[in-house]
Amino acid sequence: MNNRNFKYPDTAAYDCIIAYFKSKDIKLEDIASITYKMQLQFIPELKEEETMSAVVDVLHKREVMNNAMVGIALDQLTTKKELPEPLQSIVENDVGVFGVDELLAEGGISGIYGKIATTNFGYLDREKHGILKRLDTVQGEGVNTFLDDIIAAIAAAAGAKLAHKYA
Repeated sequence: MNNRNFKYPDTAAYDCIIAYFKSKDIKLEDIASITYKMQLQFIPELKEEETMSAVVDVLHKREVMNNAMVGIALDQLTTKKELPEPLQSIVENDVGVFGVDELLAEGGISGIYGKIATTNFGYLDREKHGILKRLDTVQGEGVNTFLDDIIAAIAAAAGAKLAHKYA
């Protein structure tokens, strides 16, 4: 059903994501820091404030918010053990051959910012800088199968946004 009277809840979507990040002790500065460290070698004149602005811009894009909210919801449902088996066990254990977490983040978040973002995402997904390392390895704080990839994709997209600005 397509309700023509429905207005996309931009502010509520953004606030929902930020509230979830806060519940996981993730600050936008953590994401901006990843972007800054990744892009500084290519943009020596880059200012940390610019990376923060780029992260905020990326997070306000509807496609980004949609994919982030879906990934967050899947992590939340998995934490509550509310997914059907065998999907519950697969997501809960972040099985390497699953790949849907990377697909959602790369295709739906970083992928919309072009090849630079896709390359950045691959690098961050492999190297796990900053907050990504904690999210990927911490136990007892709920499931972060999608969250670490969402954060990496946002940082990667912000990096691409800056790369295009300075190109």
